[in-house]
Amino acid sequence: MSRLGLLLYFLFFASGLGLQAQVSSDCSNAIVICNDTPVNGGTTDYGIDDFNGATESGCLRQTTSGVIETNSAWYKFRTGASGQLGFNIGFDAAEDWDFALYKTSDCSNLGTPVRCNFFDNTDENTNMGVGVDPTGDTETFLYEDWLQVTPGEDYLLLINNFSNNNSGFSIQFSGNIFVTNPNDALDCSIINNLLGPPVSACDTDTVVLDATTATAIGYEWYLDIGTGFSRIPGEIAPTLNVAVSGLYRVLVIMPLGNNIISEVQVAFSPSPVTYPLQDEVSCSDNSQINLSLKDNEALGAQSPNDFRVSYYSTQNDAINATNPLAKENLTLTSSQIIYVRTSSIENPKCFDVSESFTYTIVEAPNLTFDDELFLCANETSGTIGELSPNPNYVYRWNTGEDTSSLVVTQAGVYTLTASNSSNGIDCETTKTVTVIKSELPEITDIKIEDLQSSNTVEVFINLEGNYIYQINDEEEQQSRLFKNVLPGRHTVRVIDPEGCGEVSEEIIVIGFEKFFTPNGDAVNEYWNIKEIEELQNPQVYIYDRFGKFLYQFGAEAKGWDGTYNGIPLPATDYWFKLTYVDENGQTQTAKYINNHFSLKR
Repeated sequence: MSRLGLLLYFLFFASGLGLQAQVSSDCSNAIVICNDTPVNGGTTDYGIDDFNGATESGCLRQTTSGVIETNSAWYKFRTGASGQLGFNIGFDAAEDWDFALYKTSDCSNLGTPVRCNFFDNTDENTNMGVGVDPTGDTETFLYEDWLQVTPGEDYLLLINNFSNNNSGFSIQFSGNIFVTNPNDALDCSIINNLLGPPVSACDTDTVVLDATTATAIGYEWYLDIGTGFSRIPGEIAPTLNVAVSGLYRVLVIMPLGNNIISEVQVAFSPSPVTYPLQDEVSCSDNSQINLSLKDNEALGAQSPNDFRVSYYSTQNDAINATNPLAKENLTLTSSQIIYVRTSSIENPKCFDVSESFTYTIVEAPNLTFDDELFLCANETSGTIGELSPNPNYVYRWNTGEDTSSLVVTQAGVYTLTASNSSNGIDCETTKTVTVIKSELPEITDIKIEDLQSSNTVEVFINLEGNYIYQINDEEEQQSRLFKNVLPGRHTVRVIDPEGCGEVSEEIIVIGFEKFFTPNGDAVNEYWNIKEIEELQNPQVYIYDRFGKFLYQFGAEAKGWDGTYNGIPLPATDYWFKLTYVDENGQTQTAKYINNHFSLKR
């Protein structure tokens, strides 16, 4: 039961006494429910047809009886406060019950029910009603939305048994109007009875019936426990101390013979006892604290079908049944006292809050070190683990060391377990760190696509990994491919992301014709390299397929005309080499150039 105190329950319960005065199968004789009215939940038939031949009323449909009702019980009540109102109808899991709630006091004009439930009980639930299931079942279809009520509203409640079994039911009212108005949430003025409204009490309570009447000359008291009224010997006072459940009658003898007879139902419910509970200890990283495992300790030999156990963080909450702790998946951030409330399911006003236990939380170690360490090629060792250890913890590595930190020289996976022992338990935390030897790659090839509308440069290395690529001083990138590269000299870098250095290569992006035709037509007579003037002192050397040097020219020349010592050479492929002077004055040979072309005649 939850909702922070909005479910303070007032119970109207099945007494099991068979007192039919508290059951009416007809709306016209509906039993009045007041704050302490007990309800005998047995039903035997439907009496008269309160729906006058109708085949449906709200969610209710005609049953095998030929009418809407099968085994029915009618109740009426009047609200005495404003706020949220609900109720729970408890019954045996093997039975199927329905209900309809009408906002009226006129049995001849019921109208459409404001709340109604006709679902079958194939899931073998034990509760249905308006509001929330007190067992905490949020998936049930047997509960309708809360009512928002104001004072003076009249309601008629039909409870109908649709199964062959009929072991009775209980009614529990709930909602915040019982918190704000605990004594008049339901208006008792609609009951006109000398002995007052029926009484529900705990077996430890003292109930006094008071029939005091001015001018009375005598009193006789009677009790019916299901076999008819019998005189209670010796009871002739205007008051009667009651200790047994039953239907009580008083005969008030008046001087003129106008005697008064009054009856009242009194029902006692057993009061539970909470048995001592053992203290509990748990690690702080345990998110599966389950208080329901403590229920059997609290109940002892008492049946969970008769009593319910709930838990609270303060004694006051336990007394008032407010702010209950979640039973399952409870998270406690610190050690605390848990207060236990054992209450009667039949009558939650019968409860015991005499016991508590301590739930101690032992801190699970918190390991904060990084889970990866990169060792550069020039580093021989590194430190992993907790650099500021807790002196109360015991540390153990999977390599056998018992220190909080570890100096490592080899790549691998290392696991540290930290243990905190307290209150008889060991709380452990394990964390793994991966040590990686970071190696600088080698540039194995650079593919340059020139003479395109957009020059591209693609870098190839000998290692896998998330390396960073950069050309000149431009923005670093994850991709190995550079686009829109201008002609000229460039520096390509491959950078280790862990700061272990970089490798670089200088490249030349140039353009040249893949073939030329020195045939005397004045078109494409010379082969040359475009943008060669972007380089310092460039020199181009031409070779045949056998590596024989044929011709050399610089930036100012037209290029090669396809001759050797003035003699035209045959149509075939030729190779070239390009050199230039770098910023250090050193002559360099351009790399990664697709350095061959064709002579065509």
